[in-house]
Amino acid sequence: MNRITTLFQNHQENTGLLNVYFTAGFPELHDTVRVLKALQDGGADLVEIGMPYSDPVADGETIQKSNDQALENGMTVRVLFEQLKDMRKTITVPVLLMGYVNPVLQYGIEAFCKKCAEIGVDGLILPDMPMDVYLNEYKAIFDSYGILNIFLVTPQTSESRIRQIDAVSEGFIYTVSSASVTGSKSGVSDDMEAYFDRLNAMNLKNPRLIGFGIKDNATFTKASEYAAGAIIGSAFIRVLMESRDLENDIKSFVRAVKNSSSEPVGV
Repeated sequence: MNRITTLFQNHQENTGLLNVYFTAGFPELHDTVRVLKALQDGGADLVEIGMPYSDPVADGETIQKSNDQALENGMTVRVLFEQLKDMRKTITVPVLLMGYVNPVLQYGIEAFCKKCAEIGVDGLILPDMPMDVYLNEYKAIFDSYGILNIFLVTPQTSESRIRQIDAVSEGFIYTVSSASVTGSKSGVSDDMEAYFDRLNAMNLKNPRLIGFGIKDNATFTKASEYAAGAIIGSAFIRVLMESRDLENDIKSFVRAVKNSSSEPVGV
């Protein structure tokens, strides 16, 4: 069983799962596993590690800055794999790699999936990979190595497209809350609630995690009313940018997001 599917099957409440995104090689090149371990220790349920890219078109200013710094630090796909090669000695949470498809194609799709399987990466999120290309050319490779491919839906995604994504997906569906870049909005508007209600009414087989605009306990709790949980990216990157005590600040942030009794730091 893939760790992602196992997580959702074992989570009986089926709500309140927290997925945290951070950029590999940020703030410093060799902070990747350090950040990952602190997220796990703080209580994150699954983690997305961003593969930095020079033109992250779907990402807002905060994540773009972290991409630029990580690339300047020397982060590459090969460096990331080297950093993660022993992660399963200490990391038990599901781990996904998120990024743009070009670096994966340059590495080689099968070689990339094979390396992911070797080191214990559970899934990929490649927003700019066309679905028909994935289904026709790469799905068999992903399946052979047990790597899940996570698709995104937005308020503009048609019902037929959503149902197709649901049919070919395992794990979860990444539900983009609004037609914007990451970190540009916060809160759950009436329009978003209508969109989430529409998705719930479709009775999809896959659970959903809501991303874009989630930054604290209030937005996380609200999003979890409509899905299995939520994804935080930009707000966490800001914590990393401002931190003077990386492990403690990370753990404090995660605990604050999941528990309203304390305040998140660095936001």
